[in-house]
Amino acid sequence: MAELTIRRECWPVAGTFTISRGAKTSADVVVVELGETNVLARGECVPYLRYGETVDGVVETIESLRRPLAEGLDRSRLQDLLPAGAARNAVDCALWDLEAKRGGSAGWQLAGLPPPRPVATAFTLSLDSVQNMAAAALRHRHRPLLKLKLSGDGDLERVAAVRENAPDSRLILDANESWSVDMVEPYTAALAQMGINLLEQPLPAAEDDFLSEIDHPVPICADESCHTTIDLARLVGKYDAVNVKLDKTGGLTEALQLKKGARAAGLQVMVGCMLATSLAMAPALLLAQDADFVDLDGALLLARDRNPCLRFEDGLLHPPNAELWG
Repeated sequence: MAELTIRRECWPVAGTFTISRGAKTSADVVVVELGETNVLARGECVPYLRYGETVDGVVETIESLRRPLAEGLDRSRLQDLLPAGAARNAVDCALWDLEAKRGGSAGWQLAGLPPPRPVATAFTLSLDSVQNMAAAALRHRHRPLLKLKLSGDGDLERVAAVRENAPDSRLILDANESWSVDMVEPYTAALAQMGINLLEQPLPAAEDDFLSEIDHPVPICADESCHTTIDLARLVGKYDAVNVKLDKTGGLTEALQLKKGARAAGLQVMVGCMLATSLAMAPALLLAQDADFVDLDGALLLARDRNPCLRFEDGLLHPPNAELWG
């Protein structure tokens, strides 16, 4: 029923985006288009090498669905055909968009959610020297929520400099698995004194068990350790929150279930993203409505965005119009 088109796209970053694993000057995304008479639906994903994904591999995986899509593949069956990950995300979100455009309903209506409202998103400061991160904090001190990329050594100095230059902003820290076990307790004790709101994934995912044995006065959020609902049982007692990302869950369908399961398990919810355009952020905005933390600034970090794009105004990210998604 739906004709599949797969596009590889490269979007330049505004400057350089740096985390503990390296630096990027562009966002490489894969876009799925599903076309029918008078209808064009889309979804976007970001293949991530940390999870063994490449652009070529994701394109090949999506291509394997050409016939099922032509025969009427729906979101429910998709969950069985592909594992969680970037490829399934692009197809799943395109199927949501297709269903909405076919029936003249909005994505939020299909999901049984209330109408979406603008949300305040974090703005990410790339990993850099203490001096450069301090300067970046000063430029963005008006933002209500800042997210700092960290790397281990020198992190307390980085955070202190940012706190000094953005005293009124809430702060999220993201170590991207770069800390050692012996850093967690003393670092979080110091960070609590600086009023830090959340710390993402300080330890490698394989070292999660240590977190149940370590005092950490700053709430810790699972990112690389949490992909789908199946992961929740082993995270309780170690983490205080989970970061729900569509590229990890394999789309909005599973992301809605993960968010529900996290709430039931007593965990806080952060809705995050990869470095990508507004098309990738749009479905995640449905998840972000009542999230404890929202980090959907991927498109804000690009040198340019697609048209149409999400509207960012007065510190708020506004829901998408139907032409973009949903």
